[in-house]
Order: sequence, then C-alpha cells, then structure tokens
Amino acid sequence: MLALRQAALAAARLAAAHPAVRTELLVIRTQGDVDTETPLPEIGGKGAFTERLEQALRDGGIDLAVHSLKDLPIEPSNGLRVGAIFGREDARDVLVSRNGATLAGLPPGAAVGTSSTRRAAQLRAARPDLDIRPIRGNVETRIAKVDAGICEATVLAAAGILRLGLAARISEYLAPETFLPAPGQGALAVQCREDDDEVRGLLAPIDDPLLRAATDAERAFLRGLGGGCSMPVAALAEADGTQALVLRGFVGAANGTRAIRVRAGAALADAQALGERLAQEALGKGAAALLAESESP
Repeated sequence: MLALRQAALAAARLAAAHPAVRTELLVIRTQGDVDTETPLPEIGGKGAFTERLEQALRDGGIDLAVHSLKDLPIEPSNGLRVGAIFGREDARDVLVSRNGATLAGLPPGAAVGTSSTRRAAQLRAARPDLDIRPIRGNVETRIAKVDAGICEATVLAAAGILRLGLAARISEYLAPETFLPAPGQGALAVQCREDDDEVRGLLAPIDDPLLRAATDAERAFLRGLGGGCSMPVAALAEADGTQALVLRGFVGAANGTRAIRVRAGAALADAQALGERLAQEALGKGAAALLAESESP
C-alpha cells in the first residue's frame, strides 16, 4: 500500500512537470515484501526491497523505480542512477502505542517491537527497562501487531504513516535531538537507467537539489562508517537558511549503553564531504568498536 502511494506521488510530480507524459504503475513484489518474518540481514539487507525493481529496470520492463530513499543501498547500482530525490515528508520516527502512551509513559518492562538496530539502540538508551522485540511487516501489519497485544508499542517512520493517512495513530513524534532517523528517511528516490537520457531529462525538473544535498550528506556519513542496514547508525541533515547544511550523526551500542553523537555544518556544495568528515570524527571517537559489537552474534 505504501509503495503504491509513493509511486503515485512520483507519477503526480511527473504529470505536473510534463502534462503530455503518461505513466503506468506496475506492481513488483520484492523479497522484502514476500518474506516478512526473516531478519533483513539474512535475506539481503536493504537490497531485499530493491533488487527485483533494479533488475526490471535493467531488463527494460520498467523505466522508473520509486523507492523510499532510506531503503536504497548506498552502494552504486550497476547501470542505474538516482534520477530524482524529492518529497521528503516528516523525517522523524514516531511511537505508535496501544493506549496512546508516549515513550516516557510506557509501563516498566513494556514490549516494544522493532527489527531496526538503530531504533533498538536509541530505545534502550532512552528506556533501558523496555523489552525490545523483533517484528517486521508493512506499516499496517506492525500497527496491527500493537493492536493485537503482541507488543505494547512500535516505532515507525512518520513519513509512511502520514502518507497512508494514519496520523491519528501516532502517540508521539520522537525528537531528533535524542532519536535520530535513518539516513534518507522520509525522502523518495526515483531510479532510472544510466544511459536513458530521455527519462533522465524527464526526471530533472522533479529533483530537489537542496534535499539531494541533505541526503547525500546523510548517506555519506553511513558510507564512511562502512554502511549497512543492520548498523545502529542514524543521521539527519537540515538546511540552516543560509545555503548551508547542519548534519547530526549517531552511532550507538546495540544494547543502548553507549552512544557517539557528532554534529557539524558545511556549505551545500560540500554536502558529501561533510558526511565523510563527520564519519571520520565518529570513528575517531570509537564508532568502529561499537559497530563491531553490534555485528557480533
């Protein structure tokens, strides 16, 4: 449902920029959609949500693929490029709880469902008493698990909930000052073939240069740390109103006992270098050891 909504948003942007262009939505079920129980690292990480779409692009079955940018692997995809980044909805994470309780208001020992090590690390840092349980599935499925009592609450991206019209289910918006989102969270990315000049030209008007710079900085931070979907890493870059970006980064211990937080600013043109520099700062403060711990069995 969310993927279709996001594809429709991309189609609407294209129609507004090119009224004569017609689009057709084609549903392709990915491995991540089909297998909603196995932990993501075991079925291919974030590639589980993108591999089949990318192959359809290469085969010519589709001309565009729409992704949540946070689900798009940071490694370049052979023969493909991101032709547009646009439409960032609220980048924050939110808490959805059974009785509307906030994170601070959850009872001691409450079960909170998430399969994200980033979210789990920040939850444990904020509330060491919580029982963090792995759950997967689309937005509606995870909310249904809360309603069924499988867990007391779950943490989700605000963007997905808002795009699905489920804002009333949000119990609390989690402040980035203490709970940073995934790199690229809330933004949409449209992939196309590298050699398809016509489609690249169609995408150019819907690309958001400021958003691209911000997400380039966030993804460069993740890449500089060795990037991976199972890593407790978070980042958010925001424009400060003077053609500059401020980037905040987080690397946490999986058990929530330690965290490294870094922050720096740079001109928009230096967005990627900013992310790389902040990653090096985090590594200098011991991020490699925290990440190694998170990957240990």
